[in-house]
Amino acid sequence: MKSLFTSVLATATTMVMLLPVDSLAANADLEQAARAEGQVNSVGMPDSWANWKDTWNDISRQYGIKHSDTDMSSAEELARFAAEKNHASADIGDVGAAFGPIAVQKGLVQPYKPTTWDQIPDWAKDKDGYWALAYTGTIAFIINKDQVKDIPHSWADLKKGNYVVTIGDVSVAAQAANGVLAASYALGGSEKNLQPALDFFSSLAKAGRLGLTNPVIANLEKGEIQVAVVWDFNGLNYRDQIDRNRFEVVIPSDGSITSGYTTIINKYAQHPNAAKLAREYIFSDAGQINLARGYARPIRAEHLTLPQDVQAKLLPAAAYKNAHPVADPAAWDKAAKTLPRLWQENVIFNMQQ
Repeated sequence: MKSLFTSVLATATTMVMLLPVDSLAANADLEQAARAEGQVNSVGMPDSWANWKDTWNDISRQYGIKHSDTDMSSAEELARFAAEKNHASADIGDVGAAFGPIAVQKGLVQPYKPTTWDQIPDWAKDKDGYWALAYTGTIAFIINKDQVKDIPHSWADLKKGNYVVTIGDVSVAAQAANGVLAASYALGGSEKNLQPALDFFSSLAKAGRLGLTNPVIANLEKGEIQVAVVWDFNGLNYRDQIDRNRFEVVIPSDGSITSGYTTIINKYAQHPNAAKLAREYIFSDAGQINLARGYARPIRAEHLTLPQDVQAKLLPAAAYKNAHPVADPAAWDKAAKTLPRLWQENVIFNMQQ
């Protein structure tokens, strides 16, 4: 695989001139440059997450661009960008909202504004085009009904149960970190005060009821997870892929958080134009509907008409009445950086007693 990267890089270097970020009207030029590169390598954008599969298949079919992905967490994506630099194996990644500004601060990304830029809300994008949320998700529970008979509908219900609650690795996964924030909202905390959530998960840890394995489809299918804290789009996708009758997806009624994910284009990308074309497609109508087909809520939703079969996959709007966007993004950015330490001190420590 390394030799393949080297070969493609050499070809791209001789054939392709990098396009400036403001050449947005020149889509034909971008397509030509991306076709010449012939490949795009992503991280954290696997087939099963938010239906990336259809988007990558569309890009490959329409533009003749080969694709590969290595699944990893948001923190791991930034770490790879930083470690590899000019020897980059990744061109584009998908990270939680809090990691977009961090990537900019670390100087790891390059900008590109898709032609639908004006239809992206200001709160969901970097003014210079370094990042923009393509879709949003809301923290939910996915419950294995074969193992859990008393379905929890709130964080309060979770605490009263006798099953294991799996959240994943809070230190690296944006989904898990946002799960902590969602619990904090529900329990009277905020971005600036995560202690209610830390106390909640600490109590689960002390009772031997906290699971830290990655709540992915394979673990759910094998019956290794009873209740997991996941994004709604992941939970709905996993439910339908495994068995709609075996799993139930619930938005906690006492509070949840709605956030999103942004593509980031590696500053050192070996296929930068292919990465920009991928972002262009992701924010197109077709790319946004692909995300909705994967149960995510596209950021340009108000400018789209979703097919009826796609609308039928999603939870009713009433389920989200107590789900809120991050009230103070700057405070959450700051808190997210300290969360791994706080989690270790308040929660993991209690699992080891």
